[in-house]
Amino acid sequence: MKLLFLNGSRGEWGYIRPVIRRCVARGIDYAICATNMTVLSGYGSLVDEIKRDGFTVSDELFMSLEGGNHFTMAKSLGIFLSSFIDTLYRVRPNWIVLAGDRGEQLVGAMAGAYTYIPVAHIQAGERSGNIDGVTRHAIAKFAHLHFAANADAAERLLRLGEEPFRIHQVGAPQLDELADGSYTPWDDLARRFEIARPFLLVVQHPVTEEMDRAAEQVQALAAALARFPFQKVWILPNNDAGGQTVRREVLRARRSGTLVFENLSRADYLGLLKNCAAIVGNSSSGLLEAPTFHVPAVNIGRRQADRLQGANVVNAPFEPGAIAAAIERAISPEFRDALESCTNPYGDGRSSERILDILINTRVDERLLVKRITY
Repeated sequence: MKLLFLNGSRGEWGYIRPVIRRCVARGIDYAICATNMTVLSGYGSLVDEIKRDGFTVSDELFMSLEGGNHFTMAKSLGIFLSSFIDTLYRVRPNWIVLAGDRGEQLVGAMAGAYTYIPVAHIQAGERSGNIDGVTRHAIAKFAHLHFAANADAAERLLRLGEEPFRIHQVGAPQLDELADGSYTPWDDLARRFEIARPFLLVVQHPVTEEMDRAAEQVQALAAALARFPFQKVWILPNNDAGGQTVRREVLRARRSGTLVFENLSRADYLGLLKNCAAIVGNSSSGLLEAPTFHVPAVNIGRRQADRLQGANVVNAPFEPGAIAAAIERAISPEFRDALESCTNPYGDGRSSERILDILINTRVDERLLVKRITY
């Protein structure tokens, strides 16, 4: 069996790396197709880190057009489809493994469906607040196997008309590395980055439907953060429509003592997440990973709207006073103390083995490849 993993962003790498590590441990053949942000130097060249860590990258596909708007974003996906078909023709994987809800993952699902190569989708069935939420459900119609993180997502896939035998509730594999301690110790982070606790971890991505408000939204966030004497650690955004504006405004708002990173290793990012006073912004990691560490998350705006949330999340609109009030609540001793019993609604940190066992034991036949809609 050979698995082909599609990786277009640092977030997706967090999803699939624990599964790939289990592939290595179990002697399962795999390859990684790296594309979009992972191969761009302006976003940290994640593919170089992946290769340095000894993982097998079979393809590096350039697809991202300059412009940072809806049209370049859509056209980039068309470029990727043409290139990825050539990858499939050459690699001939037994399974394409996708993760999450970004556009290149949808293209991967379409390519697999039309070439009759089975597609497995990690983090299937969840909701989110922008085009990514629609994309995730479009992937479900093309994918042959769904790995849902929780009962909420699994039930939604059933309502979407997916056959029950395709749906498996396994948890979220990105939690596996939190559970086994695969993150950088605090002493190492403090020394290398010259950082002290308490600090706020800030991750703000563009909201594609609101790209014309991207500058205003970063300014509102920066104004709220300025009210707190803590050190701030910003992670620059992805390359969705509006991303260049977010990046420009983050750099413009930077003050002395603020750390700004284009990209961090997965281990370093998790180490910072574990030790921050709170994560602030609109990254999914505030909802998915932060509950495992009992870390408060201030979730701003609509990007994660409708997503299942743990007790660690405080929501706020893009308004300086509301954001500041949410941060104040999140970092309060009472809120932190209440999180000691917080559970993560996305799993228990033992998902990768379940995923591989299912892939190994799923029979690839006409019943799997020729999908039926049940409604």
